[in-house]
Amino acid sequence: PALTSIQRTSTHRRDKARMSLHVTWDQYHRLIEQLALKVHESDFRFNQIICIARGGLRVGDVLSRIFESPLAILSTHSYASGGGTIRGELVIAEHMTMTSPRLGERVLLVDDMVDSGHTLAKVVKTLPERFPNVTAMKTAVLWWKACSVYEPDFHVDHLPDNPWIHQPFEVYDNLRPDQLKTRIGMGGLAL
Repeated sequence: PALTSIQRTSTHRRDKARMSLHVTWDQYHRLIEQLALKVHESDFRFNQIICIARGGLRVGDVLSRIFESPLAILSTHSYASGGGTIRGELVIAEHMTMTSPRLGERVLLVDDMVDSGHTLAKVVKTLPERFPNVTAMKTAVLWWKACSVYEPDFHVDHLPDNPWIHQPFEVYDNLRPDQLKTRIGMGGLAL
């Protein structure tokens, strides 16, 4: 599997073990490259990448650069409480951000992972309803969790133990502007 070098840890809460994956920036970028290769080798030809924000932003950006394909951004929101760990009602933005006047017909829809699968399944159902010009669509993620109700077309790693994934950018979830000087460690930025 792709994650053999990624640190897996186990935590125990209320007599329940929960696996965790800790992913570095280098590992994260390597996973995106592996996903790009899988998509390329599949011969699926697309003329539009749509990333689901926020998790799919970085994946979509890198794939857009590799495939030289336009990127559109679709915002969704469903994790509302429990520090972002408890799923609430899924909200899909009414509009997409894109630089072309019209969405491409053949879409690669990307996200970082398919966890419960509810978001990806709903977006796959909703996009052709909102954009009837979409004639083909495939999904691509880095991680596909076994608990998912949706199976992506492309994935790098299938996770049978449903771990919590600690991605490298999560450090910014709790970092605030007034903490930057301390984090940078130089008392500020030198210009």
